[in-house]
Amino acid sequence: MYDLLKLKLFCACLVILFVSCDQDVAYEENIAIPDGKWNRHNIAEFRTEIGDTLQPYNVYINVRNTGKYPKSNLYLFVTTTAPGGAYMRDTVECILADPSGQWRGKGFGSVWQNRFPYRKHVRFAEEGIYKIEVEQAMRLEDLPGIKDVGIRIEKVTD
Repeated sequence: MYDLLKLKLFCACLVILFVSCDQDVAYEENIAIPDGKWNRHNIAEFRTEIGDTLQPYNVYINVRNTGKYPKSNLYLFVTTTAPGGAYMRDTVECILADPSGQWRGKGFGSVWQNRFPYRKHVRFAEEGIYKIEVEQAMRLEDLPGIKDVGIRIEKVTD
């Protein structure tokens, strides 16, 4: 009986810890890349609702790669479309490995996770649903070694 109570208390503390760590996350979604090969025409699309145009946000790009990725960097095209139709397109370079070939990010086994800053202290101009599209901009039709790509938007609290 006492062990069961300790286990329940421990689980409750873990839940509180995990929930409190991400309280500033306004949006996060990751999309799995089929078969770990990112086709040039496979555009990852994310939609998020922004309700506060005064709140500053930090926007990140999440990438999970394997050791089968053939390059040290990854170029992406990122297109953000506002609710009113205005859009902005950027080319973003993500450095996945250092010059010696050592993978960056948090890894376990043969998979590494990186979170790259994309936009810092940005204020969205309109309320409504924003669409963010991420596509690989490398010269390969099918880019091996990319498991997931995602977007994370955090409220700036400082």
